[in-house]
Amino acid sequence: MFSKDRWSEILEALSSNWFRTVLTAFGVIWGIFILVILLAAGKGLENGVKADFGNIATNTMFMWSQTISKPYKGLPKGRRFRYRIGDVQAIKDNVPNMRFVSPRNQLGGFGGSNNVVRGLNTGAFNVYGDYPEIIQQQPMDITSGRFINYGDINEKRKVAVIGEGVKTSMYDRGEDPIGTYLKINGVNFIVVGTYKKKSQGGDSEEDQKEIYVPFTSFSQAFNQGDKVGWMAITAEDGSSITQLKTQIFDVIKQRHSIHPEDDRAIGNFDLYEQYSRIEGLFFALKLIAYFVGSLVLISGIIGISNIMLIVVKERTKEIGIRRALGATPWSIRGQVLLESIFLTIISGMVGISFGAFIIYIINLVLDANGPVDMFANPSVDIKVVLIALTILVISGLLAGLIPAQNAIKVKPVDALRTE
Repeated sequence: MFSKDRWSEILEALSSNWFRTVLTAFGVIWGIFILVILLAAGKGLENGVKADFGNIATNTMFMWSQTISKPYKGLPKGRRFRYRIGDVQAIKDNVPNMRFVSPRNQLGGFGGSNNVVRGLNTGAFNVYGDYPEIIQQQPMDITSGRFINYGDINEKRKVAVIGEGVKTSMYDRGEDPIGTYLKINGVNFIVVGTYKKKSQGGDSEEDQKEIYVPFTSFSQAFNQGDKVGWMAITAEDGSSITQLKTQIFDVIKQRHSIHPEDDRAIGNFDLYEQYSRIEGLFFALKLIAYFVGSLVLISGIIGISNIMLIVVKERTKEIGIRRALGATPWSIRGQVLLESIFLTIISGMVGISFGAFIIYIINLVLDANGPVDMFANPSVDIKVVLIALTILVISGLLAGLIPAQNAIKVKPVDALRTE
């Protein structure tokens, strides 16, 4: 219950020696400030690293074929194999919880160079033969026109979606590429859309210099038949691609007569596994931030506890008078605990406010100067503030507990004799 006299007494006790109170409060202010800054820095690092994934579907695996390392069913080791379009349907039919199984073919990049021509302009770009689902596995913003669709797939239309980097290289400033033709390895494709990748990583510029065409027209135009260069495979939400990939490998091994224990025949990059490691790293960093911040905070709490012991010692006579007038031990204990909690919470809120101000300044600097690699938007959410307040309340109770116990141990007669 609110008591004006009690709170007036608390304020008077803390302000009677304000310089000592400020120095004591500084330990808590600094501790909670360090905690907030460490958590914000960890969040900024997490945001920056995750931005490098470019909003890609993280429950995804990329799979390609390699040299077979074990003989099997009379077939020698050292041979190579190619995925076929039938492998895609086999994976869909035999492995549960598959969201997307996207076959892909590629010209340029790792597959060699390619020549893209438009009038007098030429350029070497990565050209991908894809299905429409790839835009959900590797998200991109369509800046004009459209992306490839199943009408393009079924009718084997020679259409292309080009990156903003291709547009800059092959077209004049302000020129609209939609409806124009590009000659890719001697085959004309009409441009139906432009895109900009969402990736913010180091290869962002190169990501904009890619061309996407329908998988079927790619296979027909460049004599690939039913061959598949590699696959992008995404599992349903709630199912880990890391756990499902063994079943996927078993399907491929059975279809291509590969030894069941030949783990080198199928190359893969498990994005979910890499992403999970990063999630684990940032969880560990968060724990370290809480640990270090709590240690600094504890030193401040010890300071408050020491000061409260001194305050109780200074007020021994006052406590004796109150006990003689009928004040209960709980009343004395409550007074000391309230003073301790009040000082701790006020100090903590100042520390949180100062930390929030510094974070605000850092974000202003980042917005003004552009993003920094692997660091973006440092912030602390409301849950962290609530956790900090909880820590402060508990710390205030602990800081005042010993002084409060000492206060109620003083006998009224002994307290009144104290000079």
